[in-house]
Amino acid sequence: MTVAPAAGDPLPGDLLPGDLLPGDLLPGDDAAIVAVEVTRTYELDGVSVPALRGVSLTVGRDDYVAIVGTSGSGKSTLMHLLGALDRPTSGTLLIGGRDVTTLSPAEMARLRNETIGFVFQSFHLLARTTAQDNVALPLVYRGVGRRERRERAAAMLDRVGLSHRIGHRPNQMSGGEQQRVAIARALVTSPSVLLADEPTGNLDSTTGQSVLTLLETLNADGVAVVVVTHDRDVAARARRQIVMRDGLIEGVTP
Repeated sequence: MTVAPAAGDPLPGDLLPGDLLPGDLLPGDDAAIVAVEVTRTYELDGVSVPALRGVSLTVGRDDYVAIVGTSGSGKSTLMHLLGALDRPTSGTLLIGGRDVTTLSPAEMARLRNETIGFVFQSFHLLARTTAQDNVALPLVYRGVGRRERRERAAAMLDRVGLSHRIGHRPNQMSGGEQQRVAIARALVTSPSVLLADEPTGNLDSTTGQSVLTLLETLNADGVAVVVVTHDRDVAARARRQIVMRDGLIEGVTP
């Protein structure tokens, strides 16, 4: 005879304190992302290639984390999982309290749009579109009206110090300005996590420092920031560094 669990008893699949690493947060304790023993294996021409081999970490809602590693360490695969761009092969991954393994493709897309802001090394701006309309683009997928989209985009450009570039196209702006537009676009949906993949990779050192300063300011304003990088100087700006090697977390600093 099957006995129903008593009120307050854990259900199958629930996360327990023992499932997490020391210092990790439980989902109810202001965690934006929780990964427990996450793996990702790719099947290439009949060969199984493990990219992640059991990763556990927590990103708090006010965290500033750098994920560091050389090529092949698994950091890019981990970034795709944390950004709900892919699903783990096994393990538990909660983003905004939702288990991504249970979501349909449409629900995954909605989760990304509502929870994660993406900043990429190559900016990915629409070349023939103004800064304002580039920033407003994610709101189109939310069904936000044109007037509100433009107002919110203008506010985000002002927040990153680019109100004077609102009508400029990407080819009329410097690399640093384009990256700020990309950051404003990532913020316009009010995400809980900003995921930045090599955000200074295409910038000179001075411009790169200004972008990192902006990320620190946004984090101080309450946005969790996760930077994926191979650059130790960039990683040193974060409050916590997660070092990846061979698909595993090799160490966490400080």
